[in-house]
Parts: sequence; C-alpha cells; structure tokens
Amino acid sequence: MKLLGSNPWRGNGISRVLGALFYYSTGTGGRKSPPINSLYLRISQAGNPRVPIIRVLDQWLEEGRHVQQSELLIIIKQLRKYRRYSHALQISEWISDQRNYDLSPGDIAIRLDLISKVRGLEEAEKYFDTIPNTSRVYQVYGALLNCYAGNKSLDKAEATLQKMRELGLLKTSLSYNVMLSLYSRMGETEKLHFLLQEMEEKGIEWDKFTFSIRLNAYAAISDLEGIERLLVKMEADPVITIDWNAYVAAANGYLKAGLHEKTFEILKKAEQLVSSSARKVAYEIFLTLYTAIHKKDEVYRIWNSYKNMEKFYNSGYLCMISSLLKLDDIDGAEKILEEWESGNKFFDIRVPNVMITAYCKKGLFEKAEAYINRLIECGKETNSSTWGRLATGYHEHGQMEKAVETMKKTILASQPGWKLNRLTLAACLDYLKGKGEVEVAEEILRLLKKHSLFSTGIHERLLNYIHNENPDSGALHNMLADVQMEGDDQDF
Repeated sequence: MKLLGSNPWRGNGISRVLGALFYYSTGTGGRKSPPINSLYLRISQAGNPRVPIIRVLDQWLEEGRHVQQSELLIIIKQLRKYRRYSHALQISEWISDQRNYDLSPGDIAIRLDLISKVRGLEEAEKYFDTIPNTSRVYQVYGALLNCYAGNKSLDKAEATLQKMRELGLLKTSLSYNVMLSLYSRMGETEKLHFLLQEMEEKGIEWDKFTFSIRLNAYAAISDLEGIERLLVKMEADPVITIDWNAYVAAANGYLKAGLHEKTFEILKKAEQLVSSSARKVAYEIFLTLYTAIHKKDEVYRIWNSYKNMEKFYNSGYLCMISSLLKLDDIDGAEKILEEWESGNKFFDIRVPNVMITAYCKKGLFEKAEAYINRLIECGKETNSSTWGRLATGYHEHGQMEKAVETMKKTILASQPGWKLNRLTLAACLDYLKGKGEVEVAEEILRLLKKHSLFSTGIHERLLNYIHNENPDSGALHNMLADVQMEGDDQDF
C-alpha cells in the first residue's frame, strides 16, 4: 500500500484563489492534458522527488525518440498540478539548458514560481535578476508578486506592486487580487480598503476572486453588515457569476459570529451552485461546516452524496470520520472506518491516526492498542505520530508507565525533523526522575539525540536536569518551550 501525503486542498479558500490566479496569469490555462504516452508515464511513475527526472529524459533520447517543447510544457503543468515541483523545475531548466528552447514570458513566470517553491525566495529573486528587461512583462512581475505573497513578504510585495504601477502593468484585477489576499491574510484592513478604492478609481472591475477575497476579509472580522451588503451586490451584478465559494465565505462569517441558522441557510444556497467538477472539494467543506453547526443529519446527507462520486478519496473519509468524532458519534465513525478499510487502495495513515486520537481522548486504550496491533499485523505503516498520539493519551489519563514505553516507540519511529509533543515528553522525564529511574530517562535522551530531535545544547541541559538532585520543577518545561514541537498541535 502507498502512503499518501496531505490533501492538496487543505487550507483556506484564499490560498486556492491565489493558485487559480497564478495559473491563469502565466498563460497555462489553455494547454491540454498530456496524451497517454510512454514519456509521460515514465515521468509520472518516477514519483520520488529525490530521484533526478533528467535521467528519464536522457534515456528517452538515447532510445532514439523525440520530444517536443510543447509536450514538455504540458508535462510541467501536470507535475505542478500534483505538487511535484522539483521535477517540474528540473524539466523547465532542461528545456532551456539542454535543448536551447526559448521560453515565453509565461514559461519564465512558471520557472520563477517553481524556484521559489523548491529553492526558496532568495533563489527566485536571483533568477528574476537574470531575466532581461524585455521579458519582464506582466506575467513575470505577477509571478514575482505571487512569490512574495505566498511567503508573506509584505514590504517586497508592495514594492513589486508599485513597480508594476510605474510600468503600467496593473490593468486587470489579477495582481490586485494577489495583493488583496495578502492584506486579508495579514489583517491589513486599511490597506485592503485603499487598494479596493484604487481599483474603483482606475475602473478595474472586480471579478469573482475579488469578491471572494473581500467576503473572506469581512468574515475574518465578523462584519455581518459587510457580508450582507457584498452578497446583495454580487447577486445583482449581471457580469459576476456568483459561485459556491462565495456563499461558503459568507457562511464562515456567520459561523464565527455564532449565527448557526444563518450559516445553515447560506450553506443551502452554496450547495445549489456546486458543479460536478467541484463536488469533492465542496462536499468536504460542507461536511466540516455542517459539523460546526451540529447538523448531524446534514453531515450524513452530504456524505451519501460524496460516496456516489466515481472515485474513492482518502481525504473524504478522513473528513467524515473527523466530523463524526467531533459530533461524539464514535460508533458512526467506526462504521465509516470499516468502509474505508474495505475500499481503500492507497493506505493513508492519517485516517487511522484520527481514530486513535479519539480512542485515547476517551480513555479507550484497549481499542487504540488493538487497532494499532491490527495495522502492524496487516503490514500497514505506523509512524511517529501514531505512537505519539497513544503516548499523549496515556499521559493525559495518568498512565505514565505506558506513556514512557510508548514514548520510546515514538522516538524510534521518528524521522529527522519530526518533533515530539513537548508536554508529554516533559511529563515522562519528570515521572522518571521522580521515580528515581534515571537510567530510563537517559535512554530516552540518547534516543532523542540519535534521531536528531534536539540540538546538542538542549540535550545537555536535559541531562543536567535529570541528574540535578533539587531541580526547579518548571525548568524542564522552560527548556522544552524553546523548541517548537509539532506534537503540541495534536488534538488533545
């Protein structure tokens, strides 16, 4: 079974708007999907981002085959779609470095975006500096602006927008929308209003993305009058086609204000506007929102529609199980879990992990342990998050001996860069010190060091704490507070 990564649609609606804006601004929207041929299949099957994709291209040519630039550009588009940015960048550079093909402004913009994602913003800036002035047209500046917005580099984004003003490149709403979205995310309400006023003064019409960004901004500050006023304007505008995303943005505003019935009413409007191609994303959002207003019947209704779609999606099962657990319907969640187990083709550890978290929160450790054992017996991959959730559950319910043993398994299953739950680790070390089991505490610290989960300095300070006869009870927590730990965000 393959282990899936995170759902690419997770996150707020604004990030999706940014993605759509960049997609169209770089001129890739008109390219067709790649034909089913062996080159595309070879590239698509080379999924490991650490494996150079150039080998596949070189081998293709060594076999006496030909490749067209247009075909490679289509493949780049597909790789970006599936977030294989490193491979997409390698092909983009191969096109110009090895094949000496000229790049259009749109292709240059795509490379700029890929460099930012793969190598960081500083490298993207260096690449931009090499672009001839004659090629620094709207798409390229728009891509640079998008890079800054994606990294929340407000000052540089504003400077780029000003440069675009001076060059006369701000003639449509696209780049304005990128900046509006950045202001919205960073809470820069006054600047957002100023930019909207500038658009009106220049006669630049709002599109559906502009309206969506504005709705999200109103929702963020619970400006219900603003939401109502903007919805009326959108519904009356003969040019703008209001879509389900707009109503979802409004629903989030009503939800934040605690107006559940109003949220319910607006969600019904949103449902009527969902196209067949948007059902997966929309239904997962509806599941979350109906859960938030405690409409269990609506959650099951949406789920039944979701299941009737042609494809099987792990993300949908994860969303449904999480929703039922939030509604305290653990029996229903277990039934959905059984459906997932019988139908999934690609194992996704996130689904078992969310159920294990629920078992632990309720103190149902026999169920949690039995489920983990069953996963192992079936050859499924458990990870440090799986064991970490169990360790945290034991800690929260005062079963410290089991918490210590599970903490060891958590560390052994971890990979460099993964971070433990600070509170659980501190509780385990405190418990061992109190029991006088210094050797076991040292063993845990050795494992932490071996798996590079702490710096040498933190490791030494923890050792000193373990061996100190009269330590300050808060010293351990203060030490670990210096370390940002992923596990602190686990749902306990």
